Amino acid sequence: MCGIVGYVGSREAVPILLGALRRLEYRGYDSAGVTVLDPDGTLKTAKATGKLTRLEHLLVKHPLAGTCGIGHTRWATHGAPNYENAHPHFSADGTIALVHNGIIENAVSLRAGLEAAGVRFQSETDTEVVAHLVERLWPEGGRLEDAVALALERVIGTYGLAVVSSRDPNKIVVARHGSPLLLGVGRDGEMLVGSDAAAVIAHTRNVVYLDDGDYAVITPEDYRTFHLRLGPVRRQVHEVTWDLAAIEKGGFEHFMLKEIFEQPRTLRDVIRGRIIEDEGSARLGGITVDDRDLLGVERVVITACGTSWHSALIGEYMLEEMARIPTKVEYASEFRYKNPVVDKNTLVIVISQSGETADTLAALREAKRRGARVMGIVNAVGSTIARETDFGVYLHAGPEIGVASTKSFTSQVAALALFSLYLGRLRNLSVLEGRRLVKALKELPRQVEMILAGNDAIRELAEQYQDSPNFLYLGRGFQFPVALEGALKLKEVSYIHAEGYPAAEMKHGPIALIDDKMPVVVLAPQDPVYHKVVSTIEEVKARSGRVIAVVSNGAGELEGMADHFLYVPETHPALLPILTVIPLQLLAYHIAVLRGCDVDQPRNLAKSVTVE
Repeated sequence: MCGIVGYVGSREAVPILLGALRRLEYRGYDSAGVTVLDPDGTLKTAKATGKLTRLEHLLVKHPLAGTCGIGHTRWATHGAPNYENAHPHFSADGTIALVHNGIIENAVSLRAGLEAAGVRFQSETDTEVVAHLVERLWPEGGRLEDAVALALERVIGTYGLAVVSSRDPNKIVVARHGSPLLLGVGRDGEMLVGSDAAAVIAHTRNVVYLDDGDYAVITPEDYRTFHLRLGPVRRQVHEVTWDLAAIEKGGFEHFMLKEIFEQPRTLRDVIRGRIIEDEGSARLGGITVDDRDLLGVERVVITACGTSWHSALIGEYMLEEMARIPTKVEYASEFRYKNPVVDKNTLVIVISQSGETADTLAALREAKRRGARVMGIVNAVGSTIARETDFGVYLHAGPEIGVASTKSFTSQVAALALFSLYLGRLRNLSVLEGRRLVKALKELPRQVEMILAGNDAIRELAEQYQDSPNFLYLGRGFQFPVALEGALKLKEVSYIHAEGYPAAEMKHGPIALIDDKMPVVVLAPQDPVYHKVVSTIEEVKARSGRVIAVVSNGAGELEGMADHFLYVPETHPALLPILTVIPLQLLAYHIAVLRGCDVDQPRNLAKSVTVE
């Protein structure tokens, strides 16, 4: 959530800052602002509530000049989303400007102390506290970085910070603890700052990821990195492998639709080079642990949030089915608060698209503290979770800009299938069953293309149900997590109330909701529990519910029973979720568009939740 950008060099800063903020819009925000050091040596600021276009219009009327500056898109935590609380924030003397992602947990006590010393605050934010601390702790004859380091010694909480000052011009000081931040190493005497590689990719592919406890000083000529406890440190320069085209719409109306249609490619990428056909197994280069250690694993715990939690549920079914190992799925937000039962014989798998999800990162660290071995499944190369896990699997899905995850979900499920296959073949999965799964994995991209070819028909179906106030999604076995994911997608982008349930649980409560106005989406592919789901559909129809059935191998005995059909090809039961979720993604997308919703930036949501 939120976005931080910064630039110092020889070019005008404002166009670069605005371009970077525009590429971070997908993270979610409610206000935006920039501060630059103008040629006369003073800090000048423009900020506005609402969309970035309002700030852009303001800067057309009142342009700001300067070659060093910082910018921010804010997602409100402390204080309402208004002008006063928009970033950047200033010290009392106006010589220090600061932008911040995260939460300062001791802001109340720090603020009370500063107010007692005569400081007058201009906002309700926790961020402004840090700006005043930097001013008051600036040592005699010291530099901006010295003051920032002293201020951060007083701070408890999470932060990604970027600070500029007219007292120490032509430099930006940044710091990170729990909120992602990176440096963009530019050419020809310029440096950049971003909370995401998307902010800097238009100008450089070379980035330096900061670790927790790091701070850095950047000038047009170079950068220096430090750790608050360890002093000077060296941080590796990484090359971003994707280009600017990956974060552009490419002719699609929305990023969400583009990313739904990218799934044949992203599935090819997550599978490519990772299957061994003759052995019916998988080859995962990121699994650096010895096979004997994996054979010693007695239990698996998977932890994640949101859409990643739904993919984890599918992973639970896969691991227990293929590897015959007890597996449990935990909400990352609850994991470290419940005294989890994990030890050195437990494998903890953490799943996060961004690799920066605060709750998942906290769960990772708690698992390691308790002696568990931790594996990561992440999309963002170089992210904190990717760096802190013992080993893992990259998805290679490319940047996902739409706030509602689509391609990352199917890539996560495919990665979990590969790992389940790998672990299963180490344990007791037969080579014949392994080959069957490998063959099905190879077919997935082509099968997804077949489903996407029915996009127009799904849009027509959306037209019939765009005004429905409630939806119910039902599934059993591998399809239950798909029901949860389908309901979540509809809620996220269309703001329609939707619930996902195990199909057999419908009669234990939700059946009371069903009438002739209730659309019920039933996952009914040909799998081992198909006939049980048919019985559920009969119960829904007996109460005049409107049934949208997702089926494979034709309608069959459901012909005349369901009101609408969404067709997917047949595949291995463990891989069916990758296919059955595609029409549900499209249905949610089209309903949201028809309702006039902002599908790429749904209200109140952020792409990456980096605070608890």
